[in-house]
Amino acid sequence: MSVSRIAVRYATPILELAEDKKILDAVKADMESFKAVCEESKDFSLMLKSPIIPHLRKADILKKIFSGKVNELTLQAFDIITKKNRESLLEDIAEEFLHLYNIKKGLAEVSVTTSIELDAEMKKAFEKLAKDITGKEPLLKEKVNPEIVGGYILKVGDRQIDDSVSGQLKELKLKFSKNK
Repeated sequence: MSVSRIAVRYATPILELAEDKKILDAVKADMESFKAVCEESKDFSLMLKSPIIPHLRKADILKKIFSGKVNELTLQAFDIITKKNRESLLEDIAEEFLHLYNIKKGLAEVSVTTSIELDAEMKKAFEKLAKDITGKEPLLKEKVNPEIVGGYILKVGDRQIDDSVSGQLKELKLKFSKNK
């Protein structure tokens, strides 16, 4: 079974249970902080994936780090997942939880890559463009990549709009190579 399918199988009941207990936003914040810890500490992330460290030891480590800092439901979910020997997927489960949360709240995950940092006016323009495309409130993630030279690459779900100089140069190169 694929990692994403397993992550959905664990994230969905956590989301539903959090919603039933009226603590959905608190659990969402917990999942965001868990993902932040994984991104900031490669050692932590590697520890979760390590086959050498017993999964019950990993459960103890998770309890020590997050006890008192996250909701009780989140701690219980971490405990169940580690007892099922799926702790290596915790980061994927947290990511999937956040994705399902955004769907439930009618939010669209949008990524824009530019060669420079966006100012407030450009940010609003991209948010409006994404809202026009999806009909949903956008959650805009910005990335800066000087290699695209100019323009932007906008990713909305499975759609990508490449209006970058590097993208246009690639298209021209492809057209010239076909005409030979």
